[in-house]
Amino acid sequence: MRPVRALTAVLAAGTLLVTTAACSGGEDGASSASGVAASPVAERTTTASPGKNTLTSAGARTALITEGDLEDDWTQVAEKTAQSWEDELLIGTVDTQQFLTGKTQAADCQRLLDGLYGDDLLGRPSGASELTGFTEGDSRLLYQVAAYDRDDLDKSLDWLGSLPTECDQFTAKGSDGTLTVQVVEASLPKSGDAREGVTVTVKGTSGGSPVTLTVDVAAVRVGDDAITVTNGGYGGADHDSTKDAVSHGTTRLKDVREGRTPAPEPSEFD
Repeated sequence: MRPVRALTAVLAAGTLLVTTAACSGGEDGASSASGVAASPVAERTTTASPGKNTLTSAGARTALITEGDLEDDWTQVAEKTAQSWEDELLIGTVDTQQFLTGKTQAADCQRLLDGLYGDDLLGRPSGASELTGFTEGDSRLLYQVAAYDRDDLDKSLDWLGSLPTECDQFTAKGSDGTLTVQVVEASLPKSGDAREGVTVTVKGTSGGSPVTLTVDVAAVRVGDDAITVTNGGYGGADHDSTKDAVSHGTTRLKDVREGRTPAPEPSEFD
């Protein structure tokens, strides 16, 4: 299963390749939104679940967020659409000369660009992995639930948390000129066992026109499993939607891990 698929939007002068997400549920473009008819007061029910703390493919699918977990007008897309989201603006080679620590620091920044393009910011899952995507205008939200090796997952979270310092601002050589990248810390709800969030802004050229791509990246660990959110586009990133995905998504994953069926819609008390 492929990890989180990065954002792709449609450029004014061409095709904005999709980035952030076949964001959760019946995903993108040819919207095959499989939203569950939701009842805000629905209670979570306990279900028999083999291997309570082992995430299965069925459990990962159940833990995915739906349109009901996001405010505003997000539309869920087909999974294949979400998996195809890639943004060519993110293809670039980081110049080591600009860093005090040279190759080591540059490698961290290169991993960021490659991870956003290839949807594997936390590395390869060690077990079950499911993703979904949503669109709202030119914005894309990609959401993934997956099982990881615990040590590798903790290292990936530490790496993500280091980026605002190690890669606060850098340049890379893109296919259509120089890319200027800025990484800042993003605040997240205190969800899960550990969490890290950043906002990445990439300025470059596409089709001869200047463009700016802004993406929220959030990852939350729950036991040995994690949710990953990539949300944004060429019109900016909706930080509130990122927080909704993190908060409600963590609750859903916890429910699944504990053998409960998540409520169709989040409770106002979640």
